[in-house]
Amino acid sequence: MDRARLRLSVDAVLLPMLAMAGALLLFGAFVWLGGTDPLEAWALLFKGAFGDAFSWQNTLQRAAPLMLTALCVAIPHQAGLMVIGGEGALVLGGLACAALPYGLALPMGLPGTVLVLLASAVMGALWMALVGVMREYRGVNETISSLLMSYIAIGVFKHLVEGPMRDPSSLNKPSTLSLDPSVLVGSIPGYDVHWGLVWGVLACLAAGVWLYATTHGFATRVVGGNSRAARLVGLPSHGLVITACALGGACAGLAGGFEVAAVHTNANAALIAGLGYTGILVSFVARHNPIAVIPVAILFGGFGSAGSLLQRRLDLPDASVLVLQGFAFVLILASEAWRGRLTEGAWQGWASWRAAQTGQAMEQAHETSRQRLAREHAAATTAGKEAA
Repeated sequence: MDRARLRLSVDAVLLPMLAMAGALLLFGAFVWLGGTDPLEAWALLFKGAFGDAFSWQNTLQRAAPLMLTALCVAIPHQAGLMVIGGEGALVLGGLACAALPYGLALPMGLPGTVLVLLASAVMGALWMALVGVMREYRGVNETISSLLMSYIAIGVFKHLVEGPMRDPSSLNKPSTLSLDPSVLVGSIPGYDVHWGLVWGVLACLAAGVWLYATTHGFATRVVGGNSRAARLVGLPSHGLVITACALGGACAGLAGGFEVAAVHTNANAALIAGLGYTGILVSFVARHNPIAVIPVAILFGGFGSAGSLLQRRLDLPDASVLVLQGFAFVLILASEAWRGRLTEGAWQGWASWRAAQTGQAMEQAHETSRQRLAREHAAATTAGKEAA
């Protein structure tokens, strides 16, 4: 590996770690200003996330949708797009999951489960594919369009859930009809975590293999690196960009499907919980690497699960962990300015130190050589005098 690639690899790991450490420090200062011991807050934060088996299960349950919504950012990013509309794809995916029984007599058991999850993935893919189409054929900025489309998706969701699709028995909390119990996604045997976690991990691994071990994934990354050059060599850049958006949207839609089929059993306002927006942060911390999304999603799932413990023990609002996420997001964005500079400075410092050490060693060697020659000359002179 050459020096430039080594620097980028180190930065990809070191900068997010420093940003997260800085976010924790800022969070500690934030709670300290409110009269709370930051050391206790940090301890409870990690105890609520990873302290025992119950905390781990809660963390993994929350991490499952974050893996999928993070892929909605990470996969299009490989094609050169910054898509931040995962929230819209998620809520529409959940709506499609709950709406399928309204128009189709679902089979019982696993086939019905597959159909509702497939509907959610297809809905998310179609929604995000629109972002790619508008970008490629109309020149609409994908960041703005995906964000604005999220508001449209949430508006459509609320209209249908509170109107035509509303369950008459849902009074104070409008929702759709609940899915048949045989269609619901169960838990992993022995754990209080639904199967969405397994699908999230598999989706991240599959995306990583596709991007880094297939010609189609390589072509997508080439388009992301330089779309003009990709077109010059004959790559179908339009199709690759739209495909990347569709795949990312399918992942986010599937996250909504699992939230309905495994957690809520129906579509309601609880589905609009900001999971799509948190997925943006997860993807940024993971440097848009699908494999790295897995541990980062678990970390942020842990922060989310620790919010209730902070509320019970320290009387902090449950949403205080959102402040921590906000600090992390700001620092991650700020760290982009240091990308390539941190390790470059360290490399130059190390090289200067090595050069100085080498110079000192060579000087010492020369000095030793001069002393040895002087001693030999003195000995020869003495021997000559004695012989005379």
